[in-house]
Amino acid sequence: MAEHVIKLPDVGEGVAEAELVEWHVKVGDLVREDTLLAAVMTDKATVEIPSPVHGEITWLGAEVGDVIAVGSPLIRLKVEGGAAEEPSAAEAPKTVEAAKPEPAAKLAEGTEAKPAAPVAAPAASAPKPAPTNGRNHFAARPQFAAPRAEGEKPIAAPAVRLRATEAGIDLRQVPGTGPAGRITHEDIDAFLARGPQIPPAPAPGLIRNTTVEDIKVVGLRRRIAEKMAVAKSRIPHITYVEEIDVTALEDLRAALNKQKRADQPKLTLLPFLMRAMVKAIADQPNVNAIFDDEAGVVHQYGGVHIGIATQTPGGLMVPVVHHAEARDIWDCAAEVSRLADAAKAGTATREELSGSTITITSLGAMGGVVTTPVINHPEVAIVGVNKIMVRPVWDGTQFIPRKMMNLSSSFDHRVVDGWDAAVFIQRIKTLLETPALIFVEG
Repeated sequence: MAEHVIKLPDVGEGVAEAELVEWHVKVGDLVREDTLLAAVMTDKATVEIPSPVHGEITWLGAEVGDVIAVGSPLIRLKVEGGAAEEPSAAEAPKTVEAAKPEPAAKLAEGTEAKPAAPVAAPAASAPKPAPTNGRNHFAARPQFAAPRAEGEKPIAAPAVRLRATEAGIDLRQVPGTGPAGRITHEDIDAFLARGPQIPPAPAPGLIRNTTVEDIKVVGLRRRIAEKMAVAKSRIPHITYVEEIDVTALEDLRAALNKQKRADQPKLTLLPFLMRAMVKAIADQPNVNAIFDDEAGVVHQYGGVHIGIATQTPGGLMVPVVHHAEARDIWDCAAEVSRLADAAKAGTATREELSGSTITITSLGAMGGVVTTPVINHPEVAIVGVNKIMVRPVWDGTQFIPRKMMNLSSSFDHRVVDGWDAAVFIQRIKTLLETPALIFVEG
């Protein structure tokens, strides 16, 4: 028998590491060639790793959520025949972990680090302040604590337990002020002085739920968390909200949907907004950009590549409609529909999930009245769509019902001034409120 080592392959150009998001096997499993072993993720694209040989799994080199360097050993298998294949020292598993606090003191150079022994609770109570008159007067201590959960044993010395038993006291009702919550004689005195404080029992049929579930943040959820943290920590956001009267636009959309061909997609508001953004960007090109803040360079694009924030079963993804400036209303609608389906099915490619220069985010009918969208770093602008509601609008002589919608849009204030942001959104407002202008060239 020999050993075969499977290393993390190069999963994409320029990719140096990937996150392990799923194991399909465990130690001891027998696998055949092409059996799926694991799934790794990079830049929101998931790649599955098959086995190149038959064999038995003897070692797994990482846990779900670990980030592994390309070329690092990932799996070892016991295979028939051949010489054993051992990774060199330079190929030892490399896992990039989340930053940990620095130890208070470092080991002297040349000494060997040893795991720290578990710290046991002190056997004796902490020193107590001297009483002024017996046991009843002490420094500030808690006046009330909820009873311990059923089954949780209070910590107390045998003498304290005996005294509580003789006094008919349930120690679960006594808050402990000693180390690790230990109950002392002084705690018994304080409890007797104030009397038991028992919270009201739950109403009939209502039961307290004290469970806590620990959920490790991995995969797409982890990527989203990291990206949001970068965006909020590095980009000074300015959010601009404007009210749009979309009554005429909704009438036009309904009319176009009634007469559309069978091979044409149903029109939503997004294709109209995309075309309006293309026209507005022609006047305000600075919002269609990527800001490399480390190099101090703004890359301003001629092509309009619109990211469409899409909710999927795994979390938020942003597929990209490339070159929206070269697409009409129907083409924009078809591409949005295709990309949304691919993202939700998990089949979107790396190219379909990258390259955006500005993003649209929308919660559809749940869009709320106002939102504060987070910019899709390293872009400099994001346009947020809120829900359409019928509101009374004053036309100069009377209130009339109109279909109104807010646009909540955020901008990178390092690159886009508040005035420019307002001009950009006002241009979109004009186009959406007079939708015929969207179709006028020039």
